[in-house]
Amino acid sequence: MKNKKFFLLPLSFFYGIGVGVRNWLFDAGILRSQKYEIPVISVGNITVGGTGKTPHAEYLLSLLEPLYKIALLSRGYKRKTENFILADNTSSCLTIGDEAFQIKQKYPNILVAVDKDRRNGIKQLLNLPEETRPEIIILDDAYQHRYVNPGINILLINYNRLISCDFLLPAGRLREPARNKDRANIVIVTKCPEKAKPMDFRIVMKNLNLYPYQNLYFTKYIYGDIKPVFPAKLSVKKTYSITPKTNILLVTGIVSNDDLLQYLQSFTQKVCAVKYPDHHYFNDNDLQNITRKFDELCCDDKIILVTEKDAARLMDNPHVSSDLKPYIYSIPIKVSFLLEQEKTFNHQILDYVRKNQTNHRIFAR
Repeated sequence: MKNKKFFLLPLSFFYGIGVGVRNWLFDAGILRSQKYEIPVISVGNITVGGTGKTPHAEYLLSLLEPLYKIALLSRGYKRKTENFILADNTSSCLTIGDEAFQIKQKYPNILVAVDKDRRNGIKQLLNLPEETRPEIIILDDAYQHRYVNPGINILLINYNRLISCDFLLPAGRLREPARNKDRANIVIVTKCPEKAKPMDFRIVMKNLNLYPYQNLYFTKYIYGDIKPVFPAKLSVKKTYSITPKTNILLVTGIVSNDDLLQYLQSFTQKVCAVKYPDHHYFNDNDLQNITRKFDELCCDDKIILVTEKDAARLMDNPHVSSDLKPYIYSIPIKVSFLLEQEKTFNHQILDYVRKNQTNHRIFAR
Protein backbone atom coordinates (compact mmCIF):
# COMPACT_ATOMS: atom_id res chain seq x y z
CA MET A 1 0.00 0.00 0.00
CA LYS A 2 3.04 2.24 -0.29
CA ASN A 3 2.41 5.75 -1.65
CA LYS A 4 -1.36 5.25 -1.61
CA LYS A 5 -3.34 7.94 0.17
CA PHE A 6 -6.76 6.49 0.89
CA PHE A 7 -8.17 9.73 2.30
CA LEU A 8 -7.80 11.23 -1.19
CA LEU A 9 -9.96 8.59 -2.88
CA PRO A 10 -12.97 10.95 -3.22
CA LEU A 11 -10.78 13.32 -5.24
CA SER A 12 -9.59 10.38 -7.34
CA PHE A 13 -13.23 9.60 -8.12
CA PHE A 14 -13.84 13.05 -9.59
CA TYR A 15 -10.46 13.01 -11.36
CA GLY A 16 -11.50 9.69 -12.94
CA ILE A 17 -14.74 11.22 -14.20
CA GLY A 18 -12.82 13.97 -15.96
CA VAL A 19 -10.35 11.52 -17.53
CA GLY A 20 -13.18 9.21 -18.56
CA VAL A 21 -15.12 11.99 -20.30
CA ARG A 22 -12.02 13.10 -22.20
CA ASN A 23 -11.22 9.57 -23.39
CA TRP A 24 -14.86 9.00 -24.37
CA LEU A 25 -14.73 12.12 -26.54
CA PHE A 26 -11.75 10.67 -28.41
CA ASP A 27 -13.25 7.18 -28.64
CA ALA A 28 -16.50 8.63 -30.01
CA GLY A 29 -14.62 10.70 -32.59
CA ILE A 30 -15.80 14.03 -31.18
CA LEU A 31 -12.19 14.91 -30.44
CA ARG A 32 -9.99 13.93 -33.38
CA SER A 33 -6.74 11.98 -33.36
CA GLN A 34 -4.44 12.67 -36.29
CA LYS A 35 -2.54 9.99 -38.20
CA TYR A 36 0.62 10.57 -40.24
CA GLU A 37 2.16 9.09 -43.36
CA ILE A 38 5.51 8.46 -41.68
CA PRO A 39 6.12 6.02 -38.81
CA VAL A 40 5.27 7.50 -35.41
CA ILE A 41 6.15 5.52 -32.29
CA SER A 42 4.93 6.65 -28.88
CA VAL A 43 6.62 5.63 -25.61
CA GLY A 44 4.67 6.43 -22.47
CA ASN A 45 2.89 5.22 -19.37
CA ILE A 46 -0.29 5.72 -17.38
CA THR A 47 1.50 6.32 -14.10
CA VAL A 48 3.36 9.37 -12.83
CA GLY A 49 7.00 8.65 -13.67
CA GLY A 50 9.23 5.80 -12.62
CA THR A 51 8.76 3.41 -15.55
CA GLY A 52 11.94 4.14 -17.51
CA LYS A 53 10.66 6.10 -20.51
CA THR A 54 14.00 7.69 -21.37
CA PRO A 55 16.09 4.47 -21.38
CA HIS A 56 13.46 2.75 -23.53
CA ALA A 57 13.32 5.70 -25.93
CA GLU A 58 17.11 5.52 -26.14
CA TYR A 59 16.86 1.82 -26.96
CA LEU A 60 14.65 2.69 -29.95
CA LEU A 61 17.08 5.40 -31.03
CA SER A 62 20.01 3.00 -30.92
CA LEU A 63 18.01 0.45 -32.94
CA LEU A 64 16.78 2.86 -35.63
CA GLU A 65 19.46 5.57 -35.92
CA PRO A 66 21.85 3.50 -38.09
CA LEU A 67 19.07 2.96 -40.65
CA TYR A 68 16.88 6.06 -40.70
CA LYS A 69 16.72 9.78 -40.00
CA ILE A 70 15.16 9.99 -36.56
CA ALA A 71 13.46 12.73 -34.60
CA LEU A 72 12.56 12.52 -30.94
CA LEU A 73 9.73 14.82 -29.90
CA SER A 74 9.25 15.52 -26.20
CA ARG A 75 7.13 17.84 -24.14
CA GLY A 76 10.28 19.26 -22.58
CA TYR A 77 8.98 18.90 -19.04
CA LYS A 78 9.96 21.75 -16.66
CA ARG A 79 11.85 23.70 -19.31
CA LYS A 80 11.89 27.48 -18.96
CA THR A 81 10.77 28.10 -22.55
CA GLU A 82 7.55 27.75 -24.54
CA ASN A 83 6.38 26.59 -27.96
CA PHE A 84 8.36 24.51 -30.46
CA ILE A 85 12.16 24.34 -30.11
CA LEU A 86 14.54 22.28 -32.21
CA ALA A 87 17.60 21.47 -30.12
CA ASP A 88 21.07 22.57 -31.25
CA ASN A 89 24.52 22.92 -29.67
CA THR A 90 23.36 25.93 -27.66
CA SER A 91 20.48 24.06 -26.00
CA SER A 92 20.45 23.30 -22.28
CA CYS A 93 18.15 21.57 -19.83
CA LEU A 94 16.60 24.98 -19.14
CA THR A 95 15.61 25.46 -22.80
CA ILE A 96 14.53 21.91 -23.72
CA GLY A 97 14.21 20.01 -20.40
CA ASP A 98 16.56 17.57 -18.74
CA GLU A 99 15.45 14.39 -20.55
CA ALA A 100 15.57 15.95 -24.02
CA PHE A 101 18.96 17.50 -23.23
CA GLN A 102 20.27 14.15 -22.00
CA ILE A 103 19.21 12.47 -25.25
CA LYS A 104 20.69 15.24 -27.41
CA GLN A 105 24.01 14.85 -25.58
CA LYS A 106 24.05 11.09 -26.19
CA TYR A 107 22.67 11.18 -29.75
CA PRO A 108 23.96 14.42 -31.31
CA ASN A 109 23.10 13.34 -34.86
CA ILE A 110 19.37 12.89 -34.35
CA LEU A 111 16.76 15.65 -34.28
CA VAL A 112 15.53 16.43 -30.77
CA ALA A 113 12.55 18.76 -30.50
CA VAL A 114 10.22 19.87 -27.74
CA ASP A 115 6.63 21.06 -27.94
CA LYS A 116 3.73 20.63 -25.54
CA ASP A 117 1.45 20.43 -28.59
CA ARG A 118 2.66 17.22 -30.24
CA ARG A 119 0.67 17.85 -33.42
CA ASN A 120 2.34 21.20 -33.90
CA GLY A 121 5.70 19.62 -33.08
CA ILE A 122 5.22 16.94 -35.75
CA LYS A 123 4.07 19.60 -38.23
CA GLN A 124 7.22 21.65 -37.61
CA LEU A 125 9.44 18.59 -38.04
CA LEU A 126 7.74 17.59 -41.30
CA ASN A 127 8.17 21.15 -42.61
CA LEU A 128 11.96 20.92 -42.31
CA PRO A 129 14.01 20.83 -45.54
CA GLU A 130 13.99 17.42 -47.23
CA GLU A 131 17.64 16.72 -46.44
CA THR A 132 17.01 17.01 -42.68
CA ARG A 133 13.36 15.98 -42.49
CA PRO A 134 12.90 12.90 -40.26
CA GLU A 135 11.78 9.54 -41.60
CA ILE A 136 10.60 8.37 -38.16
CA ILE A 137 9.30 10.31 -35.17
CA ILE A 138 9.50 8.94 -31.64
CA LEU A 139 7.17 10.57 -29.13
CA ASP A 140 8.42 10.64 -25.55
CA ASP A 141 5.75 10.47 -22.82
CA ALA A 142 2.77 10.84 -25.14
CA TYR A 143 0.39 8.06 -24.09
CA GLN A 144 -2.13 10.63 -22.85
CA HIS A 145 -1.63 12.94 -25.85
CA ARG A 146 -4.45 11.44 -27.88
CA TYR A 147 -4.54 14.20 -30.48
CA VAL A 148 -1.82 12.14 -32.17
CA ASN A 149 -2.62 8.58 -33.25
CA PRO A 150 0.76 6.79 -33.36
CA GLY A 151 1.42 3.77 -35.52
CA ILE A 152 2.79 1.95 -32.50
CA ASN A 153 1.78 2.85 -28.97
CA ILE A 154 4.22 1.47 -26.37
CA LEU A 155 3.02 1.38 -22.77
CA LEU A 156 5.58 0.96 -19.98
CA ILE A 157 4.57 -0.59 -16.64
CA ASN A 158 6.84 -0.85 -13.60
CA TYR A 159 7.19 -4.48 -12.43
CA ASN A 160 7.31 -3.24 -8.84
CA ARG A 161 4.09 -1.22 -9.16
CA LEU A 162 1.64 -2.95 -11.45
CA ILE A 163 -1.19 -0.71 -12.59
CA SER A 164 -3.87 -3.17 -11.44
CA CYS A 165 -2.70 -2.60 -7.85
CA ASP A 166 -2.79 1.20 -7.99
CA PHE A 167 -5.28 4.06 -7.69
CA LEU A 168 -5.95 7.15 -9.76
CA LEU A 169 -4.35 10.45 -8.82
CA PRO A 170 -4.14 11.89 -6.24
CA ALA A 171 -4.72 8.81 -4.04
CA GLY A 172 -2.38 6.74 -6.20
CA ARG A 173 -0.09 7.34 -9.17
CA LEU A 174 -2.35 6.46 -12.11
CA ARG A 175 -2.94 9.17 -14.70
CA GLU A 176 -5.90 7.22 -16.07
CA PRO A 177 -7.69 3.95 -15.24
CA ALA A 178 -5.71 0.73 -15.67
CA ARG A 179 -8.21 -0.52 -18.29
CA ASN A 180 -6.89 2.13 -20.68
CA LYS A 181 -3.86 -0.06 -21.22
CA ASP A 182 -6.02 -1.48 -24.03
CA ARG A 183 -4.86 1.37 -26.35
CA ALA A 184 -1.32 -0.01 -26.35
CA ASN A 185 0.04 -2.14 -29.18
CA ILE A 186 3.06 -3.09 -27.08
CA VAL A 187 3.24 -3.40 -23.29
CA ILE A 188 6.68 -3.54 -21.66
CA VAL A 189 7.00 -4.49 -18.01
CA THR A 190 10.11 -2.63 -16.89
CA LYS A 191 12.59 -2.83 -14.00
CA CYS A 192 12.15 -6.58 -13.64
CA PRO A 193 14.34 -8.15 -10.94
CA GLU A 194 17.46 -10.01 -12.00
CA LYS A 195 16.33 -13.20 -10.27
CA ALA A 196 12.74 -13.27 -11.51
CA LYS A 197 11.48 -16.79 -12.18
CA PRO A 198 9.20 -18.03 -15.00
CA MET A 199 6.34 -18.25 -12.51
CA ASP A 200 6.79 -14.55 -11.68
CA PHE A 201 6.38 -13.62 -15.35
CA ARG A 202 3.28 -15.81 -15.69
CA ILE A 203 1.72 -14.09 -12.67
CA VAL A 204 2.32 -10.67 -14.27
CA MET A 205 0.89 -11.88 -17.60
CA LYS A 206 -2.26 -13.10 -15.88
CA ASN A 207 -2.50 -9.90 -13.87
CA LEU A 208 -2.34 -7.67 -16.96
CA ASN A 209 -4.81 -9.83 -18.96
CA LEU A 210 -3.85 -8.34 -22.34
CA TYR A 211 -5.71 -8.79 -25.62
CA PRO A 212 -4.32 -10.99 -28.43
CA TYR A 213 -3.39 -7.90 -30.48
CA GLN A 214 -1.09 -6.68 -27.71
CA ASN A 215 2.51 -7.87 -27.44
CA LEU A 216 4.03 -8.21 -23.97
CA TYR A 217 7.75 -7.83 -23.22
CA PHE A 218 9.87 -7.76 -20.07
CA THR A 219 12.99 -5.66 -19.51
CA LYS A 220 15.53 -4.96 -16.79
CA TYR A 221 18.09 -2.22 -16.19
CA ILE A 222 21.78 -2.61 -16.92
CA TYR A 223 24.11 -0.04 -15.39
CA GLY A 224 27.22 1.00 -17.32
CA ASP A 225 30.61 2.31 -16.23
CA ILE A 226 30.47 5.61 -14.37
CA LYS A 227 31.69 8.71 -16.21
CA PRO A 228 32.83 12.15 -15.01
CA VAL A 229 30.19 14.84 -15.46
CA PHE A 230 32.93 17.47 -15.76
CA PRO A 231 35.84 15.64 -17.50
CA ALA A 232 37.71 18.89 -18.19
CA LYS A 233 38.11 19.37 -14.43
CA LEU A 234 40.02 16.12 -13.96
CA SER A 235 43.78 16.54 -13.68
CA VAL A 236 44.32 12.91 -14.70
CA LYS A 237 42.07 11.26 -17.28
CA LYS A 238 41.42 7.72 -16.07
CA THR A 239 38.57 5.29 -15.62
CA TYR A 240 37.16 5.28 -12.09
CA SER A 241 36.12 1.98 -10.56
CA ILE A 242 33.99 1.53 -7.46
CA THR A 243 35.57 -0.72 -4.83
CA PRO A 244 34.43 -1.88 -1.36
CA LYS A 245 36.43 1.04 0.07
CA THR A 246 34.68 3.68 -2.07
CA ASN A 247 32.44 6.15 -0.26
CA ILE A 248 29.56 7.26 -2.46
CA LEU A 249 27.27 10.23 -1.97
CA LEU A 250 24.34 9.28 -4.17
CA VAL A 251 22.44 12.43 -5.24
CA THR A 252 19.24 11.88 -7.21
CA GLY A 253 16.27 13.88 -8.43
CA ILE A 254 14.23 10.98 -9.81
CA VAL A 255 11.03 9.17 -8.79
CA SER A 256 12.85 6.32 -7.04
CA ASN A 257 16.51 5.54 -6.43
CA ASP A 258 15.86 2.14 -4.82
CA ASP A 259 17.16 0.05 -7.76
CA LEU A 260 20.29 2.14 -8.15
CA LEU A 261 20.97 2.13 -4.42
CA GLN A 262 20.69 -1.65 -4.30
CA TYR A 263 23.04 -1.96 -7.28
CA LEU A 264 25.68 0.27 -5.70
CA GLN A 265 25.49 -1.61 -2.42
CA SER A 266 26.58 -4.75 -4.26
CA PHE A 267 29.98 -3.01 -4.66
CA THR A 268 30.26 -1.03 -1.42
CA GLN A 269 28.19 -0.58 1.72
CA LYS A 270 29.49 2.96 2.11
CA VAL A 271 26.63 4.69 0.26
CA CYS A 272 24.89 7.79 1.58
CA ALA A 273 21.80 8.87 -0.38
CA VAL A 274 20.46 12.40 -0.80
CA LYS A 275 17.08 12.36 -2.56
CA TYR A 276 15.27 15.25 -4.25
CA PRO A 277 11.95 15.32 -6.17
CA ASP A 278 11.83 14.17 -9.78
CA HIS A 279 13.25 16.72 -12.29
CA HIS A 280 14.54 18.85 -9.41
CA TYR A 281 16.69 21.85 -10.36
CA PHE A 282 19.52 22.10 -7.83
CA ASN A 283 19.73 25.57 -6.28
CA ASP A 284 22.49 27.17 -4.21
CA ASN A 285 21.15 25.78 -0.92
CA ASP A 286 20.99 22.29 -2.42
CA LEU A 287 24.60 22.46 -3.59
CA GLN A 288 25.75 23.77 -0.22
CA ASN A 289 23.98 20.86 1.47
CA ILE A 290 25.54 18.38 -0.99
CA THR A 291 28.99 19.90 -0.43
CA ARG A 292 28.58 19.66 3.34
CA LYS A 293 27.53 16.03 3.23
CA PHE A 294 30.36 15.20 0.84
CA ASP A 295 32.90 16.85 3.16
CA GLU A 296 31.57 14.69 6.00
CA LEU A 297 32.77 11.58 4.16
CA CYS A 298 36.13 11.28 5.88
CA CYS A 299 38.25 9.41 3.37
CA ASP A 300 40.22 9.99 0.18
CA ASP A 301 38.32 7.48 -1.97
CA LYS A 302 34.98 9.21 -2.35
CA ILE A 303 32.74 10.43 -5.17
CA ILE A 304 29.38 12.05 -5.81
CA LEU A 305 27.26 9.86 -8.07
CA VAL A 306 24.22 11.05 -10.03
CA THR A 307 22.00 9.68 -12.80
CA GLU A 308 22.37 10.93 -16.36
CA LYS A 309 19.17 12.93 -15.95
CA ASP A 310 20.58 14.62 -12.85
CA ALA A 311 23.86 15.24 -14.68
CA ALA A 312 21.94 17.11 -17.38
CA ARG A 313 20.72 19.54 -14.69
CA LEU A 314 24.20 19.98 -13.21
CA MET A 315 26.29 20.56 -16.35
CA ASP A 316 25.43 24.25 -16.75
CA ASN A 317 24.45 24.84 -13.14
CA PRO A 318 26.23 27.98 -11.85
CA HIS A 319 25.96 26.80 -8.24
CA VAL A 320 28.31 23.82 -8.73
CA SER A 321 31.68 24.85 -7.29
CA SER A 322 34.95 24.17 -9.09
CA ASP A 323 36.16 22.23 -6.06
CA LEU A 324 33.21 19.84 -6.30
CA LYS A 325 33.21 19.22 -10.07
CA PRO A 326 36.12 16.71 -10.22
CA TYR A 327 34.25 14.39 -7.84
CA ILE A 328 30.90 14.28 -9.68
CA TYR A 329 30.21 11.17 -11.80
CA SER A 330 27.13 9.88 -13.59
CA ILE A 331 26.05 6.31 -14.21
CA PRO A 332 24.41 5.37 -17.53
CA ILE A 333 21.39 3.08 -17.71
CA LYS A 334 20.43 0.74 -20.55
CA VAL A 335 17.54 -1.67 -20.90
CA SER A 336 17.91 -5.35 -21.63
CA PHE A 337 15.10 -7.63 -22.76
CA LEU A 338 14.41 -10.80 -20.80
CA LEU A 339 13.13 -14.22 -21.93
CA GLU A 340 15.14 -13.89 -25.17
CA GLN A 341 12.60 -11.31 -26.42
CA GLU A 342 15.04 -8.77 -27.91
CA LYS A 343 14.99 -10.15 -31.46
CA THR A 344 11.20 -10.40 -31.44
CA PHE A 345 10.83 -6.80 -30.24
CA ASN A 346 13.39 -5.48 -32.73
CA HIS A 347 11.67 -7.33 -35.57
CA GLN A 348 8.26 -5.91 -34.62
CA ILE A 349 9.60 -2.34 -34.61
CA LEU A 350 11.67 -2.67 -37.78
CA ASP A 351 8.89 -4.47 -39.65
CA TYR A 352 6.44 -1.68 -38.81
CA VAL A 353 8.91 1.00 -39.90
CA ARG A 354 9.78 -0.76 -43.19
CA LYS A 355 6.15 -1.17 -44.18
CA ASN A 356 5.25 2.41 -43.38
CA GLN A 357 8.42 3.82 -44.91
CA THR A 358 7.53 2.04 -48.14
CA ASN A 359 4.00 3.43 -48.06
CA HIS A 360 5.30 6.91 -47.35
CA ARG A 361 7.83 6.83 -50.19
CA ILE A 362 5.22 5.61 -52.63
CA PHE A 363 2.85 8.32 -51.38
CA ALA A 364 5.58 10.97 -51.73
CA ARG A 365 6.01 10.16 -55.43
